[in-house]
Amino acid sequence: MQLKNPCKYLPRYKGESWIKASLPAQGQVWMLGKQRSVKKDKYHSAAYVQEMRKAIGQEPWKWPKRTLYFISDMHADADAFMASLVASGGVKKTGPRDKDFKLARAGRTGRFIIGGDCFDKGPSTLRLLQLIRLLIDRGGDVQLLAGNHDIRMMLGIKTVGMEPDPRTDHFFIRMGPKMVPFLSEIRDRYLQGKNALRGIPGTRECRRLLYPPKSWFREFPQLAAWSMPDSTIEREVQKLRKKLKLFEEDCEKAGLSLRMVYAAAKKWQELFLQSKGEYAWFYKQMKLACREGSFIFVHAGIDDRAARLISEKGMRHINRKFRKQLHRDPFDFYYGPMANIIRTKYRPIDMPLTRQGVKLLRKKSGVHAIVHGHRNLLHGQRVMLRKGIVNFECDTTLDRNSRKKEGLEGQGAAVTIFRPEGLVMGVSTDYPYIKVFEPAAISVRP
Repeated sequence: MQLKNPCKYLPRYKGESWIKASLPAQGQVWMLGKQRSVKKDKYHSAAYVQEMRKAIGQEPWKWPKRTLYFISDMHADADAFMASLVASGGVKKTGPRDKDFKLARAGRTGRFIIGGDCFDKGPSTLRLLQLIRLLIDRGGDVQLLAGNHDIRMMLGIKTVGMEPDPRTDHFFIRMGPKMVPFLSEIRDRYLQGKNALRGIPGTRECRRLLYPPKSWFREFPQLAAWSMPDSTIEREVQKLRKKLKLFEEDCEKAGLSLRMVYAAAKKWQELFLQSKGEYAWFYKQMKLACREGSFIFVHAGIDDRAARLISEKGMRHINRKFRKQLHRDPFDFYYGPMANIIRTKYRPIDMPLTRQGVKLLRKKSGVHAIVHGHRNLLHGQRVMLRKGIVNFECDTTLDRNSRKKEGLEGQGAAVTIFRPEGLVMGVSTDYPYIKVFEPAAISVRP
């Protein structure tokens, strides 16, 4: 049933004076934004409204029983995350410190879904993770989803000190300069003083422990041939050659010796991978995907294989398989179909989503929309029609370093809100209105 006054459900910001972000105050029908707000792939040829009506379908959508707040791709920017929490209306900021906030009534009854990529790019991953932990400890219902940056970091540092394996020996160096800021954070917080490197091997041994052996360039293509096309193998090899040349240079610029790099990697393992580690909760609580009503939430997207698994086995199976592969066979996970969920951009090199996969999602599973981040946008959230299914693209370029690179001004903040009444709302500092998407209104023909 179409709502008479959707604007009454717009979020009410609390404590906005304590954040630097400028948030929109009024709503606008999502379709009015045209291609900055709505886009379709080549599968769709008719007018936007006509194609949207087809994608919405005749059967009613199943809406979540509680309000959902989807925030994605914070990339180590705690200020952007806090501003996004305020934008949701579920959190009230009460002062300048990170701990100066409390859950509003809307936040106590709703759920916060963090869509992945907490690591890299921004000023402080540890500070962001501490803020997420505070939100959980204060009663927030928080679901963490895996992002490609989060998983790459885990797999790369987890392999340091493991038994040699040509399939995974390159994972650490493959991260390249993206890991350097975070290793510097570990050093600055945990590895200070004259005993910081006690027990750490010499430079030559650390290089051996961190770098893949020369034989990797011969052995990896042979072992990977059964699961990867030649073009992908060649691309991996070339990437590693480039990153090997630049790695120590990047470390030197950050004031990191190879001994300190090794020490920081081992400390990371203690903090994140040991059962009593300070941040062990982060990966323990992480899922690959979650579902609420007619909506699937992931970091990047869905392909045909994932669609079949969802329709035949369900979401619990996908998350169990994710955890099993991640911890027992990282090669099979990272280069297999499961990882496509955290890194696809629907390019020709990615595993495809076809209309057959969409049919499985819609007709057999009752899924009407995919919600994800990963594809950074410059004008707030976007609705994408992809092979006949609605996609809510929610990576709005939050972190300050990416914003500077993209020419975006001011503090980033964004949240996509899914209301039980049948509304999706996109709030972003980079669009002057709150975008309001109401399928019931679009499906009504004039």
